[in-house]
Order: sequence, then structure tokens, then C-alpha cells
Amino acid sequence: MALNYHQLHIFYTVAERGSFSAAAQALHMTQPAVTMQIQALEDYFGSKLLLRSTKRIELTEAGQTLFPFAQRSMELIRETEKAMSRFTSMLEGRLQLGASLTIGEYMLPRLLGPFGKQHPHISIALKVMNTTQIIEDIVSHQLNFGLVEAPVHHPDMVSDPVMEDELKLIVPAGHPLSGKERVKLHEVVAYPFVLRERGSGTRQVMEAELERQGIESEQLKTVMELGSTGAVKSAVEAGLGVTIISPSSVKHEQALGLLKVIDIEDAEFKRKFYSIHLKSTLLPVSAVTFLTFLRAHQKS
Repeated sequence: MALNYHQLHIFYTVAERGSFSAAAQALHMTQPAVTMQIQALEDYFGSKLLLRSTKRIELTEAGQTLFPFAQRSMELIRETEKAMSRFTSMLEGRLQLGASLTIGEYMLPRLLGPFGKQHPHISIALKVMNTTQIIEDIVSHQLNFGLVEAPVHHPDMVSDPVMEDELKLIVPAGHPLSGKERVKLHEVVAYPFVLRERGSGTRQVMEAELERQGIESEQLKTVMELGSTGAVKSAVEAGLGVTIISPSSVKHEQALGLLKVIDIEDAEFKRKFYSIHLKSTLLPVSAVTFLTFLRAHQKS
């Protein structure tokens, strides 16, 4: 019998999850099948790799030695798929991904067309939802991966930066600041604000930079807090206040002259968007290709 990656993958998942049943669920295998593959691996090395006498699986000395090599083999496979994806011209498959609001409604739609032209055999099913829902659907294997506005700290998840964004000041046409291309932060905070709800990724980025500048969010003249970027845009357009959101979400209104995007020269509201997927699941080559496309577009 030759050593194979599949068995190393199973061993790594059992060791990481701490039980055969949890590994079987993550790998979409039956528990006896997982046990059989581990036994075959132990036969190959002629040594026990796992101790099953306790409630949680523990690694033997041989298992502890093997574990980092199994981990590196998974990482090498991911890197290989990423490197080779650009040479695969006839990829097929259906990608099921979730994206948080700003990414799913305002950033991805303008990118899906160019991607579809390059890879017409890949179909994408996109669900726009909050980060908690995306994590739940990935864990239950309803989604291949997700795109979110902040790194996810979850024991079963991998978070990788994939795109960048910078929030800007948005004001309505005719606003006292609308004739300027750049303003100072102290000029901005003097006006009423319309904000996303507390806990949203956009609100967190804004508040973090304000705090860094010595401004508490309570000091803002907040006239309204709304649960969607669309609602915030409408309120600003109606003249109820100014806001700080992603310029990608107001391209249409900006083109029509309804809203103005202005740089705040002494503040920087930058953030990264992240892809997330299960540690125990290798992304299909089509998913790696899509993520590679997003990164390349970001640089262009």
C-alpha cells in the first residue's frame, strides 16, 4: 500500500476535530469508513497514531510526529490548486457562496459578468446574508465558502484577505461640503449623520477610525441609524444628513449627480474583505479560480 493524501486528510481532520464522528460529518463519510482509513494508515506506518480510550481522541507520539506533515500536505494542495487554477480554461461546476451585504449587493455584481466571460462553464449561486448566517451555512455544507467584511474567529474556519475597500464621506447634492473634493475630519463631524446600525461592518470600521482620532461615536450628531446601506443612501439623498460608507455602493447615485463622494484627508477608513471556508474542506478548483480572479481584479 502506498501513502496517499486522502488518508492524511482524514487523519488530520480526526486529530483536529477530536473525534471520529465529528470528522466523518465534516468529510461527508461514514464513521466506519473513517475508522478503516485510519487503521490502514496505522498499518502502513506500523504504529498506533490515535488513542481511543478517552472521550476525546488523543495523538500518540507517532501521531504527534505525523500531524504537522499532514497539515503541511493540506496547505501544499491548496497552494497547488491556487497556482494551477489560471491554466485551467475549461473549469466546470456550480459555486455556492455567501456574501455580506456590501460585498454581495454592491461589489460582486459588477465582477460576476467579467468572470462569467472568462469562465462560462462555472455557474455561481450567490446568497446575500449576514456573517453569522454565512458561517452556519458553510458549517452545514450548504455553501462552499463566504465573503465577509471582517476576519472570522471560528475554530473550524480559515479566513483569508481577498479584497480591500475604503469608506468615504457621502453627502447629498447641494450640501455645503459638496463643492469640495477633500475635507478635514473636524469639518465633517459638525454635520448631522445618518449611520448603519451598530454592529455592522461599515459602522465598526468608521467608529474604530474615529476613536483613533479621539472622537467618540456619541459625539456625532446622529439623526438616524438604519439597517441597510440602501436605506442610508436614500436618507442622505433626501438631505437628512451625511454618512461614511463604501463608494462602491453609491456609483449609480454619484453618476446621476444625486450624491457626492468626498475624501477625508486626515482620516483613513480602510478595511479588508475576507474569504472564509472550513479548515477540513478543500475548496474546489473553481472556487480557487474565482478567489484568484477577485484578487487580480483588486490589483488592476
